[in-house]
Amino acid sequence: MTARWIRAALAGVAALALSLTGCGAGDEASAGTRDTVTVFAAASLTGTFTKLGREFEAAHPGTRVVLNFAGSSALATQIAQGAPADVFASASPATMKTVTDAGDAAGPPAVLVRNQLVIAVPEGNPDRVGGLADLGRPGVKVALCAEQVPCGAAARSALDAAGVRLTPATLEQDVKGALSKVTLGEVDAALVYRTDVRAATGLAAVEFPESARAVNDYPIVVLKHAGNPDGARAFVEHVRSDAGLAVLAAAGFQAPPSR
Repeated sequence: MTARWIRAALAGVAALALSLTGCGAGDEASAGTRDTVTVFAAASLTGTFTKLGREFEAAHPGTRVVLNFAGSSALATQIAQGAPADVFASASPATMKTVTDAGDAAGPPAVLVRNQLVIAVPEGNPDRVGGLADLGRPGVKVALCAEQVPCGAAARSALDAAGVRLTPATLEQDVKGALSKVTLGEVDAALVYRTDVRAATGLAAVEFPESARAVNDYPIVVLKHAGNPDGARAFVEHVRSDAGLAVLAAAGFQAPPSR
């Protein structure tokens, strides 16, 4: 079994999975065709990119946007293994660097937006969590993202800046997983992005000053082996347009310093 065969097989599996996540549910389309734009995006972009994908489809009749949301590090690995994708939007420059260093980007990435951590707690904040130090109190169960994904790396930076040591009750593979643990009542708090708490119901956000030490830039790029490079460039232009950035700002994302 050759490495080339394995790469092709992995790509085929990824294409099958992706066919279930398009904005136009029920449409017949294959990833990488000229009328399909396949977008790999960080889990924290789920709400905004779903909306932007639908807008793009409306503006480009006959085009289908297929969205694959997961932790940025997992997406970068999928791209390296040959999964068919046209666009990659990461939650950190570090995970984007994995793709650019491998030569899988068609050009230099552009920073789209920024995001910042908050402490997610149940509405009413029953445990009276006021900052990072409270997460280290006995009996307080905390969910974190695993450190290899951007939200986990940001959480570690913030905790180190605050001098807080804690043992999380769970380590999740993306920010949605960490947030769900609070929603389900399995933990008392989680370190997640501001945008994710804003989009959730039944939760509240506790701001803390150390989050300024762990602001994540979100780069986006057209991929070198895109099956639909024209569609990929058009999609990136759409999300970076004033209208696209307004959708992201409404969700709580911040503009990068250069904008």
